[in-house]
Amino acid sequence: MSRSARAVAHSNIALAKYWGKADVERNLPAVPSLSLTLDALSTTTSVELDAALESDEAQLDDHAVAGRPLARIIQLLDRVRARAGLETRARVVSHNDFPTAAGLASSASGFAALALAATRAAGLETAPEEVSALARASSASAARSVYGGFASLGAGAEAAERVASPDHFPLAMLVAVTATGPKAVGSTDGMQHTAGTSPYYAAWVEHAPQLYDEVRRAVLARDLEALGAAAEQSALMMHACMLAARPAVVYFSPVTLSVMERVRALRQSGTSAFYTMDAGPHVKVLTALGAATSVAAALFDVPGVGRVIRCAPGPDAHLVDVEGAAP
Repeated sequence: MSRSARAVAHSNIALAKYWGKADVERNLPAVPSLSLTLDALSTTTSVELDAALESDEAQLDDHAVAGRPLARIIQLLDRVRARAGLETRARVVSHNDFPTAAGLASSASGFAALALAATRAAGLETAPEEVSALARASSASAARSVYGGFASLGAGAEAAERVASPDHFPLAMLVAVTATGPKAVGSTDGMQHTAGTSPYYAAWVEHAPQLYDEVRRAVLARDLEALGAAAEQSALMMHACMLAARPAVVYFSPVTLSVMERVRALRQSGTSAFYTMDAGPHVKVLTALGAATSVAAALFDVPGVGRVIRCAPGPDAHLVDVEGAAP
């Protein structure tokens, strides 16, 4: 006998950044974060519990998953099996419609989709906050991808919570893709290295909550200017503490810097546009819906930008289908 479920979750980009862990073993964040879920970046994941399997197996974008990435998947599946009282092994098949492990939060959408599909395949009717907590234990950012629109994850929090629905604050986020292939330093390793070696890490942890409060107030007030200013400072402060690590953790590329300069030039010419960057070289630009087409053209005109992905606030993680008898 087998039972399967398929779920879709969307990537999210933090406007108030998360970087660092309060508890490494439990994967709890050191600072509060607030993100925007993106409609154009999604992961579709199916989980099939099959009694004929002797071990868990997984594919991502048509390639077998092994090593540490597979271990992280199995850990989430084990947590679900423990809740459901099952021992059945699982077959996981996942596809991203955007670059994987490149600084576009593919682990966020991936583990959110996996948590939702796995719980339903196991016959569990879990509330969104429970799915968020399961996802967070594997990837802290994944806790936020359970929710559409704007979501937050508090410092030391087990689960994310909704801040505002997708239609609360209509915005465009433009993703300027500045490189190909996976990033050199994964987020988890980069966080631990920064926390252990950067003299600026303590200052980041101290001041990040203030920027989080600014971002939250701006989202609720639908104030693009205040939101953009706080989001830019949050991103730059996070990267500053990485750059001061020993050795430095550098995610910027020359194209990253060129895009940032183009965004500043747009503002000087009267266009409200603001950048943010995660643990990767790509630049995400917030702007008003009415300015999105012209801003996207300006970003694509920067030498080295491969494409510009236009995003709007995206939906909650959701099931596509569930098949088979209950375990």
